[in-house]
Amino acid sequence: DAELMKAFQESLPFQLTGSQKISLYQILKDCEKPQPMLRLLQGDVGSGKTVVAAMAMLPFLKAGYQCVIMSPTEILAKQHFSTLRKFLSEYSSALLIGSVNEKEKSELQLQISAGKVQLIIGTHALIQEAVTFPKLAFAVIDEQHRFGVEQRAELVKKSTRHVPHLLMMSATPIPRTLALTIYGDQELSIINEMPPGRKPII
Repeated sequence: DAELMKAFQESLPFQLTGSQKISLYQILKDCEKPQPMLRLLQGDVGSGKTVVAAMAMLPFLKAGYQCVIMSPTEILAKQHFSTLRKFLSEYSSALLIGSVNEKEKSELQLQISAGKVQLIIGTHALIQEAVTFPKLAFAVIDEQHRFGVEQRAELVKKSTRHVPHLLMMSATPIPRTLALTIYGDQELSIINEMPPGRKPII
């Protein structure tokens, strides 16, 4: 939906970089194929991977599907939740992390498993037994190298109806040849420029 993408891009308080646009195009083209996407999005901290992931999820959210982002720490999960809730405010969202009290966690798990929440952000709490995703279409694993192979597979298995598209993100710079050796079964997108005016990351 070109109009949807254009409207979203115009609503942003900044311009996308050339490599963000290329990465987004590669992801969306993958999602048009008959088999689910498996792609690694690589870029430095602050290069704008999250907004690319948000735009990639947009068509699925608009069509009524669920999208999920799994982060290795609660700080990162909270950061993503805060950012994405701002960008994608018209869709129902939830933050599922270990430190949420048990009553609230149970309620969230029920709502997610009933398909009532579209955008779910969390930590390892997302792969607990009580959670399932009946309408999951797009999954993002942030800092993917900090999860085990089985943990990454577990997130995909939580989808009860579809094998979702899977986007893995990493700020760890992996040379292309090595990336293709290690991640030979997936495509690779690289954001190799920083947004203009971005302050240096400390």
